[in-house]
Amino acid sequence: MQDLDEFTVTDETVRQMAGTDNPRLKEIADAAVRHLHAFAREVNLTPAEWIQGIRFMTAVGHACTPLRQEFILLSDVLGLSAVVNALHDKKAKELGSQSSLLGPFFREGVEVTPMGTQIVEKPTVEEIVVYGKITGNDGSPLANALIQVWQTSERGLYDLQERNGESMDMRGTFRTGPDGIYYFRTVRPLGYSIPMDGPVGEMVMQQKRHGMRPSHIHCLVGAEGYRELVTALYFGDDPFIDSDTVFGVSQSLVVDAHEDPASPVPGLRAVHYDFRLAKATLGESGRVGADPTKLMKAAE
Repeated sequence: MQDLDEFTVTDETVRQMAGTDNPRLKEIADAAVRHLHAFAREVNLTPAEWIQGIRFMTAVGHACTPLRQEFILLSDVLGLSAVVNALHDKKAKELGSQSSLLGPFFREGVEVTPMGTQIVEKPTVEEIVVYGKITGNDGSPLANALIQVWQTSERGLYDLQERNGESMDMRGTFRTGPDGIYYFRTVRPLGYSIPMDGPVGEMVMQQKRHGMRPSHIHCLVGAEGYRELVTALYFGDDPFIDSDTVFGVSQSLVVDAHEDPASPVPGLRAVHYDFRLAKATLGESGRVGADPTKLMKAAE
């Protein structure tokens, strides 16, 4: 038996985990222990600070509900979701359109509707149309591609916030025809603050950050044999376009709504964006995040 200090306890912890059967789990757990111990040594973490950290993580867990995923929000504001996205993109055989964050407000189960449907149940501001083509990297149109879209209302709230999850709104699911074309009607979503009434919001305020996300429309795009694309389209004239609090904006995803003679809905200002999908390896998915209701059910 040896007396352990702040350095030797790391090696002993890793040694005791050496029998882990799953090699990937062992790799992740070993690295997590080494980095966590190194973090504690670097900042000279005190027992009181350690307890405060545990209290914070406990509060994050308690804030999670079927309608709210505080851990995904924490991952987003710490930039971890953006890091995982970037690492995932580097593994691709080829790159298609730029990815972005799925975020904590994605919901499964939105029925496929006809192309051109208005996704906002009762719009109170100017309608716009979003349209384009879904192709492979070679430019060939992808038939039967599925595009799921969701956004805030003109008031800056998702249906999970405005309706407490009781019904679906500001969401649409569409399938392309042989030409790969998609289009739908919506309203310009309002940029919004992340939820600031929980432990993550309190942390953001202590860091003197504004907590704002620029106006955007989420998109989840997939087709048989292609890499699922998680991304979003960001309106370039939003005042927070250069300081997204969850680090989701890329230059290639910035759009604007303008008069467009090629619009499939004449008379409406349009956003035109073509999505390129990369070919996938077997069983590959591009998601970072999940439907929060699914996460809560899995934990029960």
